[in-house]
Amino acid sequence: MKKLVVPCCPPLLAGRLTLEESAQLATLFRVLSEPMRLQMLSLIAAQPNKEVCACELVETLGLSQPTVSHHLKVMYEAGLLEKERRGTWIYYRIVQEQLTALRDVLA
Repeated sequence: MKKLVVPCCPPLLAGRLTLEESAQLATLFRVLSEPMRLQMLSLIAAQPNKEVCACELVETLGLSQPTVSHHLKVMYEAGLLEKERRGTWIYYRIVQEQLTALRDVLA
């Protein structure tokens, strides 16, 4: 007599990321795994106009200008920040679509 095999769970159909989406999101999470970058992103997000000048982060975080610039560059190249030069200063804003993607994958 043949036994009926009943699966323990229904197949997973929702929430699947493509390999490319997974790779892009993993890059963003890897960039944010550095505590200082996460803190910088938090500071930018907390500002009323949602932007900061790189010079403001130097003083606020007590880091050297090259260190702050390095972290901002990494986040910019990952697509988490956009920048705008105003005279000799560069202002950074968060790319909201990227944060939304990170939030959505965790929700």
